[in-house]
Amino acid sequence: MRIDIVTAFPELVKSPLQESILKRGQEKGLVQIVVHDLRDFTRDKHHQVDDYPYGGGTGMIMKPEPFFRAFDKISSEFPSQKRKVIFMSPKGEVFHQKMANELVEWEQLIFLCGHYKGVDERVIERLVTDEISIGDYVLTGGELPALVVIDAVVRLIPGVIGDFQSAATDSFQHELLDYPHYTRPEEYRGYGVPKILLSGHHQKIEEWRKEQALKKTREKRKDLLERNH
Repeated sequence: MRIDIVTAFPELVKSPLQESILKRGQEKGLVQIVVHDLRDFTRDKHHQVDDYPYGGGTGMIMKPEPFFRAFDKISSEFPSQKRKVIFMSPKGEVFHQKMANELVEWEQLIFLCGHYKGVDERVIERLVTDEISIGDYVLTGGELPALVVIDAVVRLIPGVIGDFQSAATDSFQHELLDYPHYTRPEEYRGYGVPKILLSGHHQKIEEWRKEQALKKTREKRKDLLERNH
C-alpha cells in the first residue's frame, strides 16, 4: 500500500510516522508513506495556500491550485486504478472500524489535509472520493484526523503487527468491545487475576472472554448492541 499526505504543515505529521506500528510497517516495506508540502505546489513568491472567500465572510479558504497540482504529481508518480482520495472533514461519514477494514483493501490512499476556514469546494467535487470525520467536533486542520485513520488502517496490513490475530480481535472488529486483559504479576497490591485465566482450560477461557466482551459492551457502549439488533 502507498499512502500520500498533502499538507501545508508537514512537520505536524512527520514525527508520528516514525514511531511504533507506523514506523514498523514502513521498515518492513509493507506500506510506503509519503508526505507532500502543499506549499511546494504554489507558484507565487510567498507560497500562499489560502485566500479570502468569494462573497465575503470570516476566515481564509485554501486555494484549489496547489491541491490539483499535488494530485497531478502524485498520480503521475504512482498511477493506480485502485485509489481513494480522502478529505478529513466534519461533514464526512464518522470513521469506524468497518471503514478501516475496507480502506486497507485499496492500493493507494491520498489524504488531502484542510486548514483554516475550509477548502475551495472544487477540490472536494473534482478530486475527493471520500469525506471522513473522526467525530462531532472541530480541529485546527485535517492532519491529526488523517493520522488517526492512517494508524487504524496500517495496523490491519498483514505483517505489520507480528501477531495479526491481535488486530483481528480488537474492539469493534466484531461489533463488541474487547474483553479485559491481564498479565504478570498474578497478584498486585491485593488485586488478583481472575482464576479462570490461570486454569489452562482454553474453551472455558474463550467462553469467559466472550461473556466479558458482551458485558463490557452492554455497560459502556450499549448503542453498539442496539445498532446490530
